[in-house]
Amino acid sequence: MQSQSPLLDELTKAANAAVGLAQAAGEEAKAAFRSGVDRVAADIDLIRREEFEALKAEVAALRAEIANLKSAGEA
Repeated sequence: MQSQSPLLDELTKAANAAVGLAQAAGEEAKAAFRSGVDRVAADIDLIRREEFEALKAEVAALRAEIANLKSAGEA
């Protein structure tokens, strides 16, 4: 639906375009920030939470296995 004023229609189109550009710029900034954080994390040898949790579970399983082997060796 168009308004009575072509000027208002053009202003509305310009405002919508500006909002679209701002959203795109925001997404691009987020992606650049994430990339920078990932690079810094790799440089200082940080690991992701998922990797940490997986290693933690693996260590717990290995500790349980060692405890079982020690108790079996004592029997």
